[in-house]
Amino acid sequence: MLTGPTGRPNEIAYCVPAVVFAVATALEGYAPEGLYPLAYAAKAAAVAAALYFCRAIFADLRWSARILVPAVAVGLGVFALWVGVEQYVPYPHLGERSGYNPFETLSPGAAFAFVAVRLAGLIVMVPIFEELLWRSFLIRYVTSPDFQSVAHGTFTATALLVVSGAAAISHTEWLSGFLANVVYCLLLRQTRSVLACVIAHAVTNAVLGIYVLTTGNWQLW
Repeated sequence: MLTGPTGRPNEIAYCVPAVVFAVATALEGYAPEGLYPLAYAAKAAAVAAALYFCRAIFADLRWSARILVPAVAVGLGVFALWVGVEQYVPYPHLGERSGYNPFETLSPGAAFAFVAVRLAGLIVMVPIFEELLWRSFLIRYVTSPDFQSVAHGTFTATALLVVSGAAAISHTEWLSGFLANVVYCLLLRQTRSVLACVIAHAVTNAVLGIYVLTTGNWQLW
């Protein structure tokens, strides 16, 4: 069951896509390098299926024209923060992220196809399931276990730290991840909109994807 007594999504619905992503990412590491594009495509398909299965959580994404400008501005700011920290702040990372350049191992057509799938995952899939997990569910759950009674954008300082910390350790670049998640939480507080956070996250990842493709810093995605 993915809904509670009120018919609203329960905790499981918010967590399933992220769990599928985490398991698929772990399994992806065992794939031979030549099969990585197929492994990533399979992961993207599995997460997309999980999101469809748990689609009741999309009701938390409510459009309002007022959120667009602050969301885009925050997304660009987080991109600058992420790249700046990774370039100029030495700190111990949680492991190493290996960069994969598809243009070195695939034919041009296959490489462009992989880049298209990779960007779709980076810009659409990841922002949706992560923001629904962190900014819609967990930050409210830590504020109150009866999370559906907590309005979006209402959260305690403890919830802010827990969400930002949990999101941070899911990234190799934990410091950049922590700071980015604090900023996304503050955007949530200001706009009271989970969709604003999805848009901001999507903008960050879109510009990051362009940055990776133009600079060759493949390890950043």
